[in-house]
Amino acid sequence: MIDRNTVPYAALMLRIALGVMFVAHGLLKVFVFTFPGTVQFFESQGFPGWSAYIVIWAEVLGGIALIIGYHARWVAAALVPILIGATLVHWPNGWVFSAKGGGWEYPLFLTIAATVQSLLGDGAYALTNGQRPRLPAPQRA
Repeated sequence: MIDRNTVPYAALMLRIALGVMFVAHGLLKVFVFTFPGTVQFFESQGFPGWSAYIVIWAEVLGGIALIIGYHARWVAAALVPILIGATLVHWPNGWVFSAKGGGWEYPLFLTIAATVQSLLGDGAYALTNGQRPRLPAPQRA
């Protein structure tokens, strides 16, 4: 049975957790690995170097959008391909993320979590709630 009273809060909690994770990973690429280091890593994985910049900005801006609840359903869906890419990069390292080079368990979990967020929608306290504003019905004189 689905409790319709708590679903918006579940979506809120997931949205904030995913948003913080995306911002943290995006900033990790900027401040720890640096832009050039991230570009080099992407190229070593067979991706074009310029795609590192797209991923960094998508993670940071997408994470912020998730935290504030700005079209979270669509932002989460747009970030899924990045997570699939991360899962594929970590696939050869084995399942557990503590394996050398990091396994695929964590990025796969995040892929599923972002997909669930996309299915759930914005949740409570979202800047946008996925509903179109309704104009008041015309008044008859």
